[in-house]
Amino acid sequence: MTLRLFFHSDDLKANVEVLDCTPHESEFAVVLRATLFHPQGGGQPFDTGWIGESRVLRVVQDPDRIIHFVDRPVKIGMTQIHIDEERRQFNTRMHSAGHLIGHFVQAMGWMPIKAHHWPGEGRVQFKPTESAREVETQTLQQGIEQWITDDLPRLISLREGAREIGFGELPAYGCGGTHVRSLKDLGAVKIESLSQKKGTLSVHYHVD
Repeated sequence: MTLRLFFHSDDLKANVEVLDCTPHESEFAVVLRATLFHPQGGGQPFDTGWIGESRVLRVVQDPDRIIHFVDRPVKIGMTQIHIDEERRQFNTRMHSAGHLIGHFVQAMGWMPIKAHHWPGEGRVQFKPTESAREVETQTLQQGIEQWITDDLPRLISLREGAREIGFGELPAYGCGGTHVRSLKDLGAVKIESLSQKKGTLSVHYHVD
């Protein structure tokens, strides 16, 4: 089981142990004892960066391990890993913005069912409950902006062994992704559009 350092650390560099490096087509599959690299999953894209001098091209979740695919072999033993800061920050902001959208729309009677926090494709989808009210783009935009102005802090907790992420007094969501430390780091969130199809409400958004 790969230890997920990003669950409790915002560091972008660490010294870790390489357990295995195996050729895989034109790449090499690397397993670390512990990692800062977020794998693709939970609606969030994978991190890129470096393991030693090797470029990390993609990161995937195996049943028990996180596998890092790199462009050249890595020696077994201790080495330094380094996360691509620009990509991580963008993915982190997208994911945190998605949570805020989830909180606001859920409070209006819609249950979040799916989220996709990818660049150019950001969206959160909802199904109505019996108390669902109409959601307007401007109202949602203003609500998100107010939370950002209030600079709510990120809160990380464990409930029955599962990691949960909350901001200020907002309810926590079970989540394995990366998030801004406080909402001042989120920057500008733009609600692009709302659409409904077959009872599903989709909120499309991006961050600047």
